[in-house]
Amino acid sequence: MKELHLISFNYPYPPSYGGIIDVYYKIKALSDLGIKIHLHCFIDQIPDKIDPEVKEITENIFFYKKKKNPLLYFSQTPFAAAIRDSQTLLTNLEKIKAPVLFEGLQTTSIIRFLRKNDHKLYLRYHNNETEYYKGLSLSEKNIFKKIIYRIESLKYTGYQKKLLKRFETVFCLSEKEYKEVEDYSGNAQLIHLFHGNQTVKQLDKKGNYFLFHGDLTTADNKRALNETIDLFKTLPQYKLVVASDRASEDIKRKISEVKNISLTPIQTTEKLHDLLENAHGNILISYQNSGTKVKLFNTLYNSRFVIINGNITDDSVLTDLCLYGADMNEIRQHIITSAEKDYHDTENRKKILENTHSDIAKAEEMIKVIFKN
Repeated sequence: MKELHLISFNYPYPPSYGGIIDVYYKIKALSDLGIKIHLHCFIDQIPDKIDPEVKEITENIFFYKKKKNPLLYFSQTPFAAAIRDSQTLLTNLEKIKAPVLFEGLQTTSIIRFLRKNDHKLYLRYHNNETEYYKGLSLSEKNIFKKIIYRIESLKYTGYQKKLLKRFETVFCLSEKEYKEVEDYSGNAQLIHLFHGNQTVKQLDKKGNYFLFHGDLTTADNKRALNETIDLFKTLPQYKLVVASDRASEDIKRKISEVKNISLTPIQTTEKLHDLLENAHGNILISYQNSGTKVKLFNTLYNSRFVIINGNITDDSVLTDLCLYGADMNEIRQHIITSAEKDYHDTENRKKILENTHSDIAKAEEMIKVIFKN
C-alpha cells in the first residue's frame, strides 16, 4: 500500500476557493487510485467534527492551529509560512515513514528540521508567491495592507530561492511557473489544476444573463468586479448577475445603483452550478498572472460562453475554448456579439477537456513521479 503525507495550508472542505479546490480534488483523485493519505491541516480553529467527504478519502487527519503572534510579521520567514509551524507536525511525520507533499510554500516552515534522507519531499507550487503578493499590493487600496503585501513579496523572493532545490519535484500549476522553476532548480513538473469536474454539461443554446462570480474580499476580484460593473453600466440591455457570499456593504451599494446588475449569494456548490447552467456568458477577469484560475474550469464544464482576459490562464488549449479580450473594449465587444449568438460548443469542449484535463489522469502522473521506486 502506497502512503503519502499531505500538508495543507487549510482544512480542505468545503472546496469553495481556488487553492483549496485543488487540494481537495487532488486528495480525492489520489485516494480513488488507492493512495493512503495522511492529511495534516493548519487551521484557525480545530473543527468539532470531520466532514464525511474528507474522512472517506483520508487515512488519518491531523490539525495544527496557526500561530497568532503579530511579532511574526517581523520574522525573516514570510508571515504566511511563519504562522504554520508545529513541533507536533514533525512528531507525526516521524511516526509514519512516507513521502511528504507540501501544499504551497506557506506550509514549508518545518522543512528546516527534516533530513532529506528520512522523507522524500515534494511541493505543490500553488503560486510564485513573490509575484502573487506583489500583485495583491498593486491591487490593494488600503495603504497598510499594501505595505504588508509588498514586504511579504520581498520576503518570499529569498525564501523561494532557498527552498526550491530541496524538493525531489516541484509540481507546478502553470506553464509560466513551470518554466521559472525548471530554469532555476531543474525539478519542475507541470500538473494542471485539480478541479473536480468530470463531464461537460449538455445545455440549451441560450442562457438568461451574464455571470461574474468570486470571492469579493480579495483585492484582485474587487478590482475586476469594479471594471465589470462600469462596463455593464454602458450595456443596460444586458443583465449581469454577481454571485458571491462575501460582498462588502460598499459593493452591495454600488451594485444596487445599477438597474441591470443584481447580487446573489452562492452558499452551496449546487447553487453555483445552477447559476452557471443558466448563464449565457461568464465574465472572468484578473489582474494577477498566476496560472489558470479554478473558476475557468467550473465555467467551461458547466456553462456557455466564457469571456476572459489574459491573466485567467496561460494554457493555450483553454484559451482557445474562450472568447479572449486583450482589454475592456474587446471584452465589451465579446459581450455584445455572444449575447446574440446561440451556444454550440459542448461537443468540442467534451473532446478537449475530458481528454486533457481529467483529475484522475493528473493524479496518475503524480503517483508515477512520487512512487517511481
